[in-house]
Amino acid sequence: MIAWRDGGDMPILKSLLVDLFLVALATVAAAVTRDNFEIIAPRLLALVPYLAITLSVAGFVLPAFGVSRSLWQFTSMRDGLRIVGATVMIVLGAITVGFVVNRLDGIARALPIIQGLLIVSFLVGARVLTCVSHNRRFRSAATHHSDGAETVLVIGLNKLAELYLQCLAEFDTGRVRIAGLLGEGSRVGLSVHSHPVLGTHEEIASTLRRLELHGVFVDRILVAAPRDDLSVPVREALSQIQETTTIDIEYLAERIGIQSPPAGSAAAKASSNETISSALAAVNQAFEQVPYQRAKRAIDLVIAAVLLVTLAPLFLFVGLLVAADVGLPLVFWQQRPGMQGRPFKLYKFRTMADAYDSEGQRKSDNARASAVGAFLRRSRLDELPQLLNILKGEMSFVGPRPLLPVDQPGDSRLRLLVRPGLTGWSQIKGGRQISPADKAALDAWYVRNVSLTLDFKILLGTVPILFFGERVTEPAVTHARREMQFADGVPGRMMPEIS
Repeated sequence: MIAWRDGGDMPILKSLLVDLFLVALATVAAAVTRDNFEIIAPRLLALVPYLAITLSVAGFVLPAFGVSRSLWQFTSMRDGLRIVGATVMIVLGAITVGFVVNRLDGIARALPIIQGLLIVSFLVGARVLTCVSHNRRFRSAATHHSDGAETVLVIGLNKLAELYLQCLAEFDTGRVRIAGLLGEGSRVGLSVHSHPVLGTHEEIASTLRRLELHGVFVDRILVAAPRDDLSVPVREALSQIQETTTIDIEYLAERIGIQSPPAGSAAAKASSNETISSALAAVNQAFEQVPYQRAKRAIDLVIAAVLLVTLAPLFLFVGLLVAADVGLPLVFWQQRPGMQGRPFKLYKFRTMADAYDSEGQRKSDNARASAVGAFLRRSRLDELPQLLNILKGEMSFVGPRPLLPVDQPGDSRLRLLVRPGLTGWSQIKGGRQISPADKAALDAWYVRNVSLTLDFKILLGTVPILFFGERVTEPAVTHARREMQFADGVPGRMMPEIS
């Protein structure tokens, strides 16, 4: 018995047995594929000697190439090349031994070729699926700590930046969110570990402006390139950012081997928020156990899917209007806090021209506005792409409207317990005509009283707004404000009562 472990939970022997099973499965699949996906018993019986030879050869070749020693969840290109090399040797060895034993009796000439392709596909595919599953579980665990995450812009495309991103993907618990990278001009538009290259080193200021336009506010700039390798304009831009903004500038090469961040830094502040995030997650888990909360997601999913299909012509019409009015791209996105504060991209059709001119100067809203854009906003047609947010589970049809971080009320924990909505209680009772404090009171009232009847009432109340505009319902605002004041005086009343 082989007792060594490959660094994870799967012993080498177990990994080898799984690989041999996949090789056998690929060989049988190759025979079925060769016979036009017909299962012919005599031909499968004739395959048995060749299958036994293949497994015997694979039992020696796979360990020799180190295929069964690698951790599946950390599969790399080098592992894929090992698998290709091992497969070639397995097929050639099986053909050679099979020819000596029985001259490959009953084996079609095309079978080894199909067999080799399927062995590579099965071995690589199993490892890729394991890797994807591992990353998904890690991201799922990290989302419980996403509240208070720090947004980082990385400058430099080198091994140091790649190492930082790899470490972040493996060990981060949601404290850091990568906004993107800056590198050489020839690499703009590409991505590194799924993070986009947004521009060149010299485009720091314009990149920050574009990110802010999308609701992404950078907390820290991490410079992976050595300080001396930066051009004079880049160093001057970094100095100006450090002097005129609250963005922290750090040089990664100078941080390696240094002690942990001091107390009071952004990373330390993120740690202090973990207790609050865990408590909110527990409350939200209990909140989701209410029967209607479970059914609400299913209702949202079905209706969103139906509307996306039935409203496809309307999507096309609005897209053509936007293209003729403000040009491409058709859709604009902004990062907003969603349920439990997890950030997501809110999609809308564009209703205004570019925010900056060719010289990088910001345009006034009047210069960017148009009659078509005003019509789309007035009719709420610009919010049609949010059906995709609902389909993905980031939003619901009814709930508190998603706000930018700077527009969130002082204590936004209650309104973030539920998915943000396409429409909501505060929208039909005042909308943009009431103060942020009154909106917060109405949203808090909704979360405490959410039900199917209330959601249906909100949907019906949204229809008149589309035709006649927003109006303030003062009794509803007063009632929500009074209930909020009463709850503030009684500890624990701000949280929804779970039955």
